Amino acid sequence: MLRLAEELFPICRSITGNGVRQTLQILSRFIPLQVAEVPSGTAALDWTVPREWNVRAAYIAKLDGTRVIDFEQNNLHVLQYSTPLDRIVPLDELRNHLHTLPEHPDWIPYRTSYYSETWGLCLTHHQLEALTDEEYRVVIDSTLADGHLTYAECIIKGEIDREVLLSCHICHPSLANDNLSAIVVATMLAQHLRNAKPRHTYRFVFIPGTIGSLTWLSRNERKLGLIDHGLVLSCLGDSGHINYKQSRRGNSSIDRIVAHVLRTEPGDHRITPFVPYGYDERQYCSPGFNLPVGCLMRSPNGEYPEYHSSGDNLSLLRPESLAHSLAVLKRIVEVIDGDVTYRSCNAKGEPQLGRRGLWGGLGGLRSAGYDQMALLWVLNLADGQHSLLDMAERSGLPFSSIRAAADALVNAELLEPVV
Repeated sequence: MLRLAEELFPICRSITGNGVRQTLQILSRFIPLQVAEVPSGTAALDWTVPREWNVRAAYIAKLDGTRVIDFEQNNLHVLQYSTPLDRIVPLDELRNHLHTLPEHPDWIPYRTSYYSETWGLCLTHHQLEALTDEEYRVVIDSTLADGHLTYAECIIKGEIDREVLLSCHICHPSLANDNLSAIVVATMLAQHLRNAKPRHTYRFVFIPGTIGSLTWLSRNERKLGLIDHGLVLSCLGDSGHINYKQSRRGNSSIDRIVAHVLRTEPGDHRITPFVPYGYDERQYCSPGFNLPVGCLMRSPNGEYPEYHSSGDNLSLLRPESLAHSLAVLKRIVEVIDGDVTYRSCNAKGEPQLGRRGLWGGLGGLRSAGYDQMALLWVLNLADGQHSLLDMAERSGLPFSSIRAAADALVNAELLEPVV
């Protein structure tokens, strides 16, 4: 995952343009992608797909040609969606188009002007203070013209048509935690599921933030009823602990599933209620859709100092954090696909487990992935009304232990699934 992030990091991505296409082409080496190109001007609910933006160069130079700010050194130097420019600009005018972070004078901010045509550049505050000439040449070699918005889906067919939606935004330039970390974790989770023969169908969506999810929703509205669970993934590679923002419903199955996984996961975590600010969960959870979609992160957006700045570079990513984020998602998938409701085939009294090889010494059978208490809880609650997640929550045992006990009881013909 870290190697993939390193390959993707230099690419200048935006809500449209060739940077998105290049990124998706690289991801297609790992997972199959269905790429969609939506023309500029297409209605997307209350929005409209904007014109396509591409940038080739951007710099500020002294009149002798010496470049003092250069997009080639860091693609955050250009204001996203800057209109083209090539002229001599007085310093007083130039300052009005420059963006810095005075509180972090060595970092370049990430700034955008998607829906307001203007030009601008971003730089460190120290670089701004070093601009003392009366005039500078400013070049922004960009195009803003009718084109397309690009997004991609990876659909992994399961045993059933009911879907799990996993979404991450793919519109940021060289920002590592937000959001390359989620892109690479999502890619590896999709790769894992392709070999896992899942029960649900999994739909991974790689989209530009906001306008991408609005466009996707407008084009897939008739399919939304198939979505049983959903997660927006972001900021999954830094050293912070796991944070989960609940869906708008607050009590959807995905909220219960993530809460259970995190409760039985070593280390700290935090669960917060839904707020209509953040990432694309606010589009999926808008009242007209109200999908069961939460947001899984480590350090949330805006809650780590490097957020939306050049400080969010590859040094912020921790291999162990990427691996842990992927492991948590695999456990979430395990519960989603493994949460079945059973009915006991021998409900009057406890069946004799010893003669079926299901009863060992006190606390035994742990090598099989469960202990005797897991067996007893499953047998007692297998009344056709309680799912395995219900049993795990009531017993306080990990879902994996309950699932393993249920599998053993099914093999012993003591349980049958409720269809």
